[in-house]
Amino acid sequence: MKNKKDLGLLTVTHGVNDMYQGAIPALLPFLQAGRGYSYTLITGITLAATGLSSLIQPLVGLLADRRPLNWLVPAGMVTAGVGVGLSGLGDAYGWTWCAVALAGVGLAAYHPAGAMAARTLGGGDTRSMSVFAVGGNIGVAVAPLYVAVVINTAGISGTWMLALPAAAMGLVCLLIRRSWQVETVTPAKNTEIEREQSPAGRRDDWRAFGALSVISVFWSIPYVVMGALAALYVISRFGVSAATGSATLTAFTAGGVVGTLAGGWSAERWGRRTALRYGYLVSVLAVTGVVLMPDLTGVLVCTFVYGTVLFVPFAAQVTLAQDYLPTRVGTASGLTLGVTLSAGGLLSPLFGLLADAWGVRAVLATLIGVLLVPAALAWRLPEPRTAPAGPPDGPPASPDAPSPRCGEARETR
Repeated sequence: MKNKKDLGLLTVTHGVNDMYQGAIPALLPFLQAGRGYSYTLITGITLAATGLSSLIQPLVGLLADRRPLNWLVPAGMVTAGVGVGLSGLGDAYGWTWCAVALAGVGLAAYHPAGAMAARTLGGGDTRSMSVFAVGGNIGVAVAPLYVAVVINTAGISGTWMLALPAAAMGLVCLLIRRSWQVETVTPAKNTEIEREQSPAGRRDDWRAFGALSVISVFWSIPYVVMGALAALYVISRFGVSAATGSATLTAFTAGGVVGTLAGGWSAERWGRRTALRYGYLVSVLAVTGVVLMPDLTGVLVCTFVYGTVLFVPFAAQVTLAQDYLPTRVGTASGLTLGVTLSAGGLLSPLFGLLADAWGVRAVLATLIGVLLVPAALAWRLPEPRTAPAGPPDGPPASPDAPSPRCGEARETR
């Protein structure tokens, strides 16, 4: 891993940025309790955060393949904070919806640029990407507690205080704004990189990337649905308070922290495809436990396990996507992260309608079938064409890990 200090700073920005991704579902129980929103309206707010993201992130990725966009790291983070900060300042549903949509724009702008910077700073290995990703997981995990403290203290109209971390970190980025930027090395200056970028050594595999994109879609659905409905599920089933319900969301997101780190380690040890395959298989069992456990403690434990195993494939999916499209790392990052963060949100109103009709527990049970799709598709993923020779997914050579210099010169052309 190269540039540890700079990667650490980038990871902190990811944590602050994704705190606002976690703040949106954390606000939903308070909005439902204070304003009486239906499940359909609640999941519509989730759609606001992801609708524009589905369009913006791929576009940002395309642009990032042509010119440096590192300034989007602080700009996206601050925009996400401002959107969440504005969400409770107006009583109208439309105001809240538009404010959350603004936050979604910021989240969308941040991720492709951040993922490319993390790949460059970390040298392209999965463990480095998992370190970057776990910063976001920590931010998401902290969000429910931070939101609960703010809302219980100041009410819904106090959401402006949620924007303070973004403002503070934005100031830090302004003062040391070039600390994560990496000097671009052109092929003409380095014959080794020139060989790596030749058509023989760096061929795009759109077919494999398409299959991985389908897997990402079916990752995002159980992630977004559980994030939107986990707290509401235990509130409706066990009759607990909104603050207690938030503990379920905290268990889910805290599991994501553990799972992301474990996923980076297991991908390096046994291969990225193996991390995907068994992560999804165990996720099926974990979400079954969330639905069937008879008591709150059991549900919390299964929710933590579910968050853990669901995030085991995450870093592997991002680096695999980048290696399937080695000449279009920004495009791969934008499409993969755009699909991951957006597809589930686009479908969330449908799950809200089902929750109004059938109940939240029945909706969570449908995730069992959803997770079986990526669990099956993961067994058909091929080796990246840029992977070094060696036995597929065998320890300890990490055969499908990217080249240490992979993606290093992709900021400009």
